[in-house]
Amino acid sequence: MVKGILVEQPEGSPQVGTVPLDEPKKGECRIESRWSSLNYKDALAYRGHPGVVRSFPHVPGIDVAGTLQGDCGKLSAGSEVLVTGFDFGAGKWGGWSTACNAQSGWLVPLPAGLSQQEAMALGTAGFTAALSVDAILNQGIHPDDGEVVVTGSTGGVGCLAIQILAKLGFRVVAATRKQDQFATLQQWGAQRAIELSELTEESSKPLQKSRWVAAVDTVGGEPLAGILRQMKPRGCVTACGMVASDEFTSSVFPFILRGISLFGIDSAWCPPPKRRELWAKLADAWKPGNLKQLCSVVNLEQLPEKIDQMLAGKHVGRVLIEIA
Repeated sequence: MVKGILVEQPEGSPQVGTVPLDEPKKGECRIESRWSSLNYKDALAYRGHPGVVRSFPHVPGIDVAGTLQGDCGKLSAGSEVLVTGFDFGAGKWGGWSTACNAQSGWLVPLPAGLSQQEAMALGTAGFTAALSVDAILNQGIHPDDGEVVVTGSTGGVGCLAIQILAKLGFRVVAATRKQDQFATLQQWGAQRAIELSELTEESSKPLQKSRWVAAVDTVGGEPLAGILRQMKPRGCVTACGMVASDEFTSSVFPFILRGISLFGIDSAWCPPPKRRELWAKLADAWKPGNLKQLCSVVNLEQLPEKIDQMLAGKHVGRVLIEIA
């Protein structure tokens, strides 16, 4: 038995208590959990959302950082590791308990330059932001080419994308409905902030004035459709979220007349070599300079309030969870 959060049924009210953790199966490793984080997917899992939780009981937590309790493959007991994505915290029990099991192939050795706490301040959100930035750079886009717009900019992926892009010298425009956060977004690295509605102005035209050389979209729906109409020639848009909607309407014109690229960002099943490559960058040249500013730190007992805020769209920044 370990201490953690166990979701026992859909629409239930999970409490912190004892979790009956099985012994690791073949190919699994036991991790002593120290830090985790709160992502939108975790909030849904906490509520027993059937699109995330496949069977009950369930332990949420798609991120974890800690130390190995025994030898695991090429890693020895006591090694510091992190896990984000794959089936962790969704189809399999996750990291919201004082110990957890994970497939050995899911482990990333903690890179030099990152503490466990910093790794979880980044977590899946930071890794998703890194994949988005990587896609933009791989299109040959440079900081002096123009402005990059980031939607959902007060959320985890958005705020970390702003920081990484700003550190690399890009001029970042943060798009949000939260006007009261404009100043905060500029403190985080955005050159300016705009109303999200600027991206969704009604137009009968399939193309609008070219504004953005790249975009990191975390919300989907109409904002994504609006961004596509406003891209500069050879621009790059990355899409990783759907809090606005899982559907959008576009035409082929941005693609065949301006030659833009639309990249889907799948952080969960990113192959291990690319995963290790980007975590190394997050520990070094891409590491945000003020991670602490972005984070509020809670324990497992304090999580429900933060989950309510996130699902109500009122949360800002990252939530870091101190497990033990």
